[in-house]
Amino acid sequence: MSEPITMPTLSDTMNSGRLVKWVLKLGDPIKKGDTIAEIETDKAVMEVTAFHDGYLAGPLALEGTEMPSGKSSVI
Repeated sequence: MSEPITMPTLSDTMNSGRLVKWVLKLGDPIKKGDTIAEIETDKAVMEVTAFHDGYLAGPLALEGTEMPSGKSSVI
């Protein structure tokens, strides 16, 4: 069973974020707590960490893509 990666909502004022880069590649194993991507908010660049063990599956959003927060739009 897959778990979607969503653009996190990191503050009350955050409406969207930009995917800066994928730290892992498609198919890489993931352990809970691993950093999987970096996102940019209106205030800072933050790391997105995994909540579950598994593998990074696709399709993956392109680096530089702006996405609404709270939506399953990263993968």
